[in-house]
Amino acid sequence: MPATIRDVAKKAGVGLGTVSRVINQSSQVREETRLRVQKAIEELDFHPSPIARRLSLKKTLTIAAVAPFFTRPSVVERLRGVELTITGTKYDLIIFNVERQERQEAVIDSLSRRKRIDGALLISLVPSQEQLENFRSAGIPLVLIDVNDPQIDSVNRVTVDDECGGWQATTHLLELGHKRIGYISDPLKGTSAFNPNRMRFEGYMRALREAGVELDERYHLHGETSRYSAHELAKTLLDLSNAPTAIFAASDTQAIGVLEAARERGLRIPADLSIMGYDDIEIAEYLGLTTVRQQLFESGEHGVWLLLKAIEESGAPIINDVLSTEVIIRRTTGKAPS
Repeated sequence: MPATIRDVAKKAGVGLGTVSRVINQSSQVREETRLRVQKAIEELDFHPSPIARRLSLKKTLTIAAVAPFFTRPSVVERLRGVELTITGTKYDLIIFNVERQERQEAVIDSLSRRKRIDGALLISLVPSQEQLENFRSAGIPLVLIDVNDPQIDSVNRVTVDDECGGWQATTHLLELGHKRIGYISDPLKGTSAFNPNRMRFEGYMRALREAGVELDERYHLHGETSRYSAHELAKTLLDLSNAPTAIFAASDTQAIGVLEAARERGLRIPADLSIMGYDDIEIAEYLGLTTVRQQLFESGEHGVWLLLKAIEESGAPIINDVLSTEVIIRRTTGKAPS
């Protein structure tokens, strides 16, 4: 029969509580006693039960990550940062995919009302004030990733300066001599004050204003985040009598749709049309796509460390960790055609 904690206590000549404290690395054990217990554990080849250890710590040693749109490469890369960072810690990870609104509400409500987890990460999801209060009441630390909502300032966050990213992308195109710059994105209106596409659009408009270029409303089209939708929107832009000489897409996925539409029209990239993406997902480098790099993997990584700090250090100050963006110049942007 496998050795039990009672066998260890008997062999070491200590109580069950002392063995438990040694297993859980408590500082409330004398060094001589600790060595004696560890020796007994080794000689008996004792392996503590994970469930029993969690009960003794009064923790689940489990973290939940909730995210929508697993089909979006940017979300997958954030989750990759979360998963790889948690690997090697004492915590397990549960991931919830919540694409529908009702599913989002059900999962978040469930996590905030039950003691099934020690902490939660919400990725690109804005919780309601009621949900935030439920997490606080349950004593469950929460970290928001990619949620730059000015109405939420009482929760740890990892955000990206999307307004700056939109400004950087548009400024790059302006510096190449482009004046007619299209912008393709998701819808700018939403139920939340947080909308990264709107913030990128605000950066786009700021860059145009600073350059003295008048905004042409025909040059902004929006639809769902998909290659097909962006493909159709790009064709509409390219059919204008005074078509854009450059198109800035709010994601690399949408930029790929723009590339396909341009090639169908027989346009040379970038001699006839410059194309700019956003995210810098893996395929962007393969396609030679000029894009705005946001720190996707790092946002997941930073989110985990903020959450672990909040779990293990009660009362730690609230942090808004703002990650920078940068333009990555490749083959799809060039000087405006004369």
